[in-house]
Amino acid sequence: MCTTPAVGAAPSARQAAIGLPAGVSAGIAVFDRQTGTFTEQRGARARFRSASVVKLLIALDYLWDRGPSYPIPDADRARLDVMLRSSDDGAASAFWDRNGGGAIVERMVTRLKLADTAPPPADRPGYWGYTALSAADTVRVYRYLLDEAPAPVRDYIMGNLRASTRCGTDGYDQSFGIAAVFDRPWAVKQGWSGFDSNGCTTDTPATGKQAPAARTAPADGVDLRRPALHTTGTVGAADRTIVAVFTLHAEGTPYGKAYSDLGKVVRRLNVPGGTPTPGGWFGTWGSGVRVRAQATTDSAVLTTLPAGVEVLAGCQKRGQTVTVPPYTNDWWAYLPKYGGYITNIYVSSPGDKLPGVPDC
Repeated sequence: MCTTPAVGAAPSARQAAIGLPAGVSAGIAVFDRQTGTFTEQRGARARFRSASVVKLLIALDYLWDRGPSYPIPDADRARLDVMLRSSDDGAASAFWDRNGGGAIVERMVTRLKLADTAPPPADRPGYWGYTALSAADTVRVYRYLLDEAPAPVRDYIMGNLRASTRCGTDGYDQSFGIAAVFDRPWAVKQGWSGFDSNGCTTDTPATGKQAPAARTAPADGVDLRRPALHTTGTVGAADRTIVAVFTLHAEGTPYGKAYSDLGKVVRRLNVPGGTPTPGGWFGTWGSGVRVRAQATTDSAVLTTLPAGVEVLAGCQKRGQTVTVPPYTNDWWAYLPKYGGYITNIYVSSPGDKLPGVPDC
């Protein structure tokens, strides 16, 4: 069993340097596997509702006693794949119901010696997303997976997390946090709860989803009311650094703002081995802004942006002239994280060109 260095709660100058956007609460743990030390800790033992991060425990529990070759029936493999890659809620619910619900969490607490993790409240037994989880325990989960799990389990789960899709099957853009900030290699398992969907374009078929977060008061120190957005996973060659960032946002916060605020937190972290994707960060405005394959309105739509989200512009070039009264502009920004272009009209910046962004 892996042992984790002590997780301290005392404030430090580094914690203050991380900073948090107004209205955001966070639990943060960043662990450098090469040195065996934490490079960031802030509220690392604070308990959050896990949202879809609990799917790591659901998958590990399913695979725990399946023998040295870990044979997986085709139907279960399909469910596991879409649950881990596209955060499918219907798949998670199927395993949750079949394998004992909260007993899954209790088994994994014992197996991995998790300190802060607990099943959903007794009056919400089917709400697997209400499982209590901390950033520190999430680091423990990844350390077990990377350093002690049988190789077939490690390779299968991490392979799926490396193949994370841009959109979840419930229509949410899940490429925030780690995936938005760093160049590959990375692997992610994200979580979100309590937001309205922004209609992310996806080719992944949905198989169902869990009921949305109830607007209920905190239970046992776990806030079930405020919108939650979490990014967890590994960054760098050979999965050098484990990152776990859990956040809560003010009630009514739009998804795009929470997405952007989480990105600001992740960009401030000390993540050894991580390479931030180059470019300039800019806010956007408008709803359903399309990312296109080329700098024209008749080229293929790759996806749509969450309303008001910050984007990373890698370069810009002239393309088709677009008019959205009272604006007209023929400059388009290339978004490397989306692999396509948006008209600069929808980028919140003065002038037709974006300052500090090179031409493509």
